[in-house]
Amino acid sequence: MMLIEETTVPDAGLPVDEFKAHLRLGTGFGAGSLQDELLISFLRAAMAAVEARTGKVLLQRGFSWSLTRWRDREAANIPVAPVVAVTRVEIVDRLGVRSEVPAAHYWLEQDGQRPQLRPVGTLLPAIPAAGSVVIGFDAGYGATWGEVPADLQQAVLLLAAHYYEFRNETTLSEGCMPFGVSSLIERYRTFRVWSGGVA
Repeated sequence: MMLIEETTVPDAGLPVDEFKAHLRLGTGFGAGSLQDELLISFLRAAMAAVEARTGKVLLQRGFSWSLTRWRDREAANIPVAPVVAVTRVEIVDRLGVRSEVPAAHYWLEQDGQRPQLRPVGTLLPAIPAAGSVVIGFDAGYGATWGEVPADLQQAVLLLAAHYYEFRNETTLSEGCMPFGVSSLIERYRTFRVWSGGVA
């Protein structure tokens, strides 16, 4: 399985002014753009960390998801949410030749935790030996920062501020995330259940 982000959030779509206000930077600093590049890098890092922990895409963009086999041909769980639309499904043979599956053959079951690609008929299309399927889709809460849930907005700003304040720190443990951020994102995390327990 391989998930690729095909489009990125433009710098103008990031909440740089909100981040400056969150940091309570002086008016002289806040009015200028001298450190905007640094602030943008921390915002992108914080967004990526929150998205990785929750499996939720904050700002809308395009993705492609490649599989070499279906886990279940009756439905495929898309690895991130919320999914706005499936834009294409392509079958790729072992020689790399692509054939598009007609949109009338599948549909998107939208779900805040586990969106699924489902067949219109009984089963999703077969994947040839040594081949793959590529699913293109758009995901995200919205195209603008204001459409992201308020608690996830706050989590990103808190984490970006943490990165900003400790940008020269080298002794923090790997994967360190402040408690306030963890508590804000907890309800968005997707738990996978299997016969041996919960992950």
